[in-house]
Amino acid sequence: MKAVVVRAPMEFGVEEIPVPEVPERGLLLKVSACGLCGSDLRTLRSGHRKVTFPWTIGHEIAGEVSELGPDYRGQWQVGDELAVGPLAYCGVCDFCIDGQYELCINSREIAQHWPGGFAEYVGIPEPCLRLGTIQRKPEGLDPAFAAISEPMSSCVSAQEKGEVGLGDTVVIIGTGPVGCIQTSLARARGAYRIFVADIAPERLEMAEPFGPDETINAAETDLVEEVRRLTDGRGADVVVTATPAPVASVQAVEMARRGGRILVFGGLPKDNSKVSIDMNIVHYNALHLIGISTFAPRHQRVALHFMNSGRIPMDKLVTHRFPLAEFEQGARMALAGKVLKAVFIP
Repeated sequence: MKAVVVRAPMEFGVEEIPVPEVPERGLLLKVSACGLCGSDLRTLRSGHRKVTFPWTIGHEIAGEVSELGPDYRGQWQVGDELAVGPLAYCGVCDFCIDGQYELCINSREIAQHWPGGFAEYVGIPEPCLRLGTIQRKPEGLDPAFAAISEPMSSCVSAQEKGEVGLGDTVVIIGTGPVGCIQTSLARARGAYRIFVADIAPERLEMAEPFGPDETINAAETDLVEEVRRLTDGRGADVVVTATPAPVASVQAVEMARRGGRILVFGGLPKDNSKVSIDMNIVHYNALHLIGISTFAPRHQRVALHFMNSGRIPMDKLVTHRFPLAEFEQGARMALAGKVLKAVFIP
């Protein structure tokens, strides 16, 4: 089969490799679509601590069941169309027992522990089938959209933890795919006003279809002062950092209103992850700093329903579709910031 093979940072391409064996208690999925994530781009640029090259990446997957393992005893049958949540929770740690699967301390992931979905076929092992992160694709939902239920699920998790809701003023820093998803979710959850900020005018323009009340070019204005002006000096109820830029965390603390919630969503570069936050602001303004990086099965169910509801312009989110054979071209465009969300079709 054809698959993307990453041999070293910035050395990748489509090669012919063997079709994976069907996992004994799992299934083989014929990939319909696989989305390119920001974490994939970081792996392409500089590797990943959980990935040993050569390797096939890709964890935003939708596909059709092609074959069942000899000892498979689950609900899925050949021909079923699935949206893949790539996480396998252990089910036995304290967090899993409490139902907080997103905090599982022993979780594993397709594209890290097992080969990923930038391929014609991907094996879905039994641990990934156990606790509900593989869902049936809603009828009528484009597989290219179903493939990106993973980042949507993480955003649902974030806004649940941040209790985004009626009357809230929300600021989202960063208007990549995650920022655009967060904008639509905040609107669906009843936020009163939503401001989005970025330093790239073209990204702000791409964010317009997702319904922000204001777009702020942070390269041309003091972002904190502008948010204060727009909120009559009070600040934002919720601030989402949807960017790897370290300064966003500092700005978030400075623009949040008293008692505000800051959703730290964007991971920072490992060599620049310690930022100078004025903790007295956190202390005296009683701010809530909430870190989010993943999701539980319930979040994926909500994400798929939301994508299929028509309340988010999925066609504006997935701006580019490439054949898998053109992975190198598409990935390099994404690395250069020329796409919002790219999906590859085998």
